[in-house]
Amino acid sequence: MKALSRRTCLLASLFALCAFAQNSLPAPPDTPKRPVVDEYQGTSVRDDYRWLENWDDPAVKQWSAAQNARTRQYLDQLPSRAAIRGRLKELTAQSSPSYYDVQFRAGTLFAMKSDPKRQHAVLATLRSADDPASERVIFDPSSAPGNLAVDYYVPSFGAKYVALAVSQNGSEDSFGRVIDVASGKELTDVVPRVNFATGGGSIAWKADSSGFYYTRYPQGNERPPEDANFYQQIYFHKLGTDAAQDVYVLGKDFPRIAEVRLQTSDDGRWLLASVANGDGGQFAHYVMDSDGGWADVTHFEDAVVSVKFGPSERGSGNALYLLSRKSAPRGQILRMPLKSLTLKEPPFDLAHAEVVVPQSSGGPEESDRASIEDFLPTWGHLYVLDIIGGPSRLRVFDGKGQALPAPGLPPVSAVDSLVNLGGGDALLHIATYLQPPAWYQVDASSGKSKRTALVETSPVNYDDAEVVREFATSKDGTRVPVNIIRRKGTRLDDANPTILTAYGGYDISTKPGFLGEEWRPWLDQGGIFAEANIRGGGEYGEDWHAAGKLTHKQNVFDDFIASAQYLIDKHYSSPEHLAIIGGSNGGLLMGAAFTQRPDLFRAVVSYVGIYDMLRVEIDPNGQFNTTEFGTVKDQEQFKALYGYSPYRHVKDGTAYPAILMPTGENDHRVNPMQSRKMIARLQAADRSGHPILLRTSSTAGHGFGTALDERIEEEADVYSFLFDQLGMRYGPANH
Repeated sequence: MKALSRRTCLLASLFALCAFAQNSLPAPPDTPKRPVVDEYQGTSVRDDYRWLENWDDPAVKQWSAAQNARTRQYLDQLPSRAAIRGRLKELTAQSSPSYYDVQFRAGTLFAMKSDPKRQHAVLATLRSADDPASERVIFDPSSAPGNLAVDYYVPSFGAKYVALAVSQNGSEDSFGRVIDVASGKELTDVVPRVNFATGGGSIAWKADSSGFYYTRYPQGNERPPEDANFYQQIYFHKLGTDAAQDVYVLGKDFPRIAEVRLQTSDDGRWLLASVANGDGGQFAHYVMDSDGGWADVTHFEDAVVSVKFGPSERGSGNALYLLSRKSAPRGQILRMPLKSLTLKEPPFDLAHAEVVVPQSSGGPEESDRASIEDFLPTWGHLYVLDIIGGPSRLRVFDGKGQALPAPGLPPVSAVDSLVNLGGGDALLHIATYLQPPAWYQVDASSGKSKRTALVETSPVNYDDAEVVREFATSKDGTRVPVNIIRRKGTRLDDANPTILTAYGGYDISTKPGFLGEEWRPWLDQGGIFAEANIRGGGEYGEDWHAAGKLTHKQNVFDDFIASAQYLIDKHYSSPEHLAIIGGSNGGLLMGAAFTQRPDLFRAVVSYVGIYDMLRVEIDPNGQFNTTEFGTVKDQEQFKALYGYSPYRHVKDGTAYPAILMPTGENDHRVNPMQSRKMIARLQAADRSGHPILLRTSSTAGHGFGTALDERIEEEADVYSFLFDQLGMRYGPANH
């Protein structure tokens, strides 16, 4: 089979297939309007589909089932779906395992391993990254009933035990379990609710491995039901005891929307608690010594976004390393010695912190705008990971902040993990768009890196493709990076089927990552893939993030729309051939984009999205989002939320693109009612006749812990939908 050529004639014949698919689609299920009127800041707002919020209502479940049946009727008869599904299964089965969440403890390498032969990732140990033959699986979620998945794990000191947070059906509602590493047997300890989708969760072992500190949500009658997923606190669990006997440690004064992360110094003498004030990027930090005394290190207003343990300048004793954005929006690394908490004077004073690595200059070149994204203190070396508009840069410094030789990275690549191997050596996980990712080991003495045996392989290659990094100009003149992946020699004739994606929120940066098996068929059929680095993320530091949050959120949508317009203006594509895809906060982005510019896109896939911004904070996780999105309780923030809320800006009689909204029943991050209401409103308002489809999975949540077969089925639905709507024929590739 060949890639698209003589597209005009080909598309004319394929649109007939699309018309057949759409004409055979039955009408949506009856969705009555039951108006409810709310008052926000003196503004009356009507909601016709409030009743769809109540999942306990049998009528809502019946309506959802009818929507699912209609969606399946459309997707299952698409000419391309069976072939796409078969190809995805084939390619997935031929791909290699991948390793992530790698940790090193007491000479043992721990890693989560995703294997195409297993439905869920397993926890394994290895002697080193160059000895995969030594791998031993110590926990396999499929060994127990219930569609389980590991949300996170933490090895103990000495690597004798490992604590796991395990949840069911993608819910992220985890209970703690403990595995003996040597035998692989599970201990009797079961600790309820060590993780939830609202504030996440964390565990840190005591130095003698007699137990662990963990983040705990209210239990029993400790708080009223509406607070069940708030007020995260720190408790201690002693191995071999009932969790009901666990001891409170800290947190009664934390905010209601606290998100707590724990870490222990390498010698086990110090415990660090990093407390986020919701999802908006504010953090406070607390340190506990071996006697159980606590001290404040930073407060929310200090703009310190990360703190880690490391060696002092001379390599003896512990110090704290801090990533500060106070008067340094692109980040600077500070260092403070750890002092006895028994002294009368305050042990920590940021005014006395030493600047080890200053922020970048902020000059005219893009490299001058590099922002410190992460760092890793080791003995004698400080690894600093920068982000420059999306791609990564790695720098290495000594204890005095003097630059040392650092390994280079491939062009347009990303480092997404730094692992301390002891003695100054480190592991890096490096990814590019066109090459499978691999773990590299950095030799501290030479500053050089080598690829380890933990490298992924793929049954597909992208030797015929290229990455072009270009810049769109947003509404206010801001330059926005757009990474365009295309086959070499692609003609810019306005007719290329093109996918554009982005995220734009929470200081989360969109970085290069291997396209994998999923996108090979897309490029084979003449498709283009584009990814924009829009504001709201951290691609250029805190200023870039702040310009896309709270009352500035519209900048995010302007950046994305400008990126789409750029692809059209440069003749990569046209509105008839342009589709967009995104999820979660990126689903909000999709909703804002197609309600503000419905004429710009032909198809939309919006996963687990947020659409009714006035109702976000009624859900537990939505309240954590108020520090990022804002609240309707504030007049200016309400005005901004109401001004872009996709659900509130669907207009009757508008020709909307074809839309597919996948969601999961067990999603505790974004309430599935958001997708239900948005689909109902769109189906009532649309005049284009394009399919507007809701896909709800009963065995998935926000996407974490989804079984492999379920992921393949969803991908087959998404790609066959896009192929159908963009008039693409699926068949054997012809390179």
